[in-house]
Formats: sequence, C-alpha cells, structure tokens
Amino acid sequence: MMRILVVDDEERLAAAVARGLRAEGFDVEVVSDGLEGYWRARHRPYGAIVLDVLLPGMNGYLICRRLREEGVATPILMLTAKDGEYDEAEAFELGADDYLRKPFSYVVLVARLHALQRRGEISRPAILSAGDLHFDPVARRCRRGATPIPLTPREASLLEYLLMRRGDVADKYELLDAVWGADADRDPNVVEVYVGYLRRKIDRPFDRVSLETVRGVGYRVVDDEG
Repeated sequence: MMRILVVDDEERLAAAVARGLRAEGFDVEVVSDGLEGYWRARHRPYGAIVLDVLLPGMNGYLICRRLREEGVATPILMLTAKDGEYDEAEAFELGADDYLRKPFSYVVLVARLHALQRRGEISRPAILSAGDLHFDPVARRCRRGATPIPLTPREASLLEYLLMRRGDVADKYELLDAVWGADADRDPNVVEVYVGYLRRKIDRPFDRVSLETVRGVGYRVVDDEG
C-alpha cells in the first residue's frame, strides 16, 4: 500500500482528498502546518507527498527546496490556487515532480499519483533492517527472515522510527513526538505499552532481543540474529 503525505491547511479539501485517496487504496497522513509537513517528509518514508503552496509555518516552495537540498527524493506533487506558468515553472525548478491547480479532478490526482509511484520505483527507499528483522517503509510490511509479521499502523510506525535510528537510544518523549505527534497525549506510558506489543511480535516468538530497553534512558533496536 502506497503511503501518501498530504500537506494542506484547507481542512475540508484535505479531508476530502484523504477520503478519496483512501478509497483508492492509499494509506494517507494529513497535516495542515508547513513545519510539521516538512518534519514528517524529512523523517518518514512516503510513496509521494501532495504539497500545497500556501501553508502556515513554511510554504510549499520552501519545503520542496529544502527537502531536495537535503537529499529527500520522495516524489512531490504540488497543489496551488494560483494560475500562472511562472508558478508552475518555479515548482519544477525547486524539484517538484508534478503540479496541479485547484480545483482539480480527483481522477486526475489519483492518476498522477500512480504515475509518480511507477516513476519512483527505481529510487524506492531501502528496506530497513536489524539482523534478520526487515521492514519495508513503503509497503509497510515486516518480516523476521522469511516469516511475515503483521503489525498495526502504530506498531509499524514505532518500529520504523527505531530502525531508522538503529543502535541509537530514543527516549519516550522523542518517540511520542515522532510516532504519535507533537500534539498527542503526553503520557509516556503509552510508549512502554507499544514497545511491549512489538516485542511480543518481533522478538519473543523468535527467541530474539532486537528491541532493547536502556534503563532510565529509552529504547533502541540492535542486530540480534540469535
């Protein structure tokens, strides 16, 4: 399932886009703030980003430019209410892969995203691994060796973040921000609960200890092939 990040502060439009894309089988995350969208695009893998131009916090052009300067190659489709060839040219100059003017057809949006998906297969993000534990950040699939491990979306996001930081310790509040969002309930016990869920799926059935607790600090994923 292709995961899409939609960054748009027009709540009704963003909600409608999300509903339409989910109905087409996409996994969709929606944010309304440019800075939050930029952070997610930098730290989480997506199949594509649908990015509005006019955003609070950081505009879409700046987000696109910074992501490309930092080597983030995720396909970007920009949305704008502006109507001008210079705006379109600027988007492409900054590294956008496609461009749609509002209002747009959802049929066209879905077709463009499928085209970006096909185009992006060559530069698909690498599989995240620790020993024989593997996670595909685009397909959202986990396996231990050849054995598939079903995960809930939250478990998958937690494992993904820890694998991206493999070997480094992440404390509970960092994980709350990364996986649950900066505006989430700040009870760190929820992290401990989900770490327990993950261990019961990725470690215990295989007699492994990939997900470690660093007492008084946090958690990390390490290589453990038994």
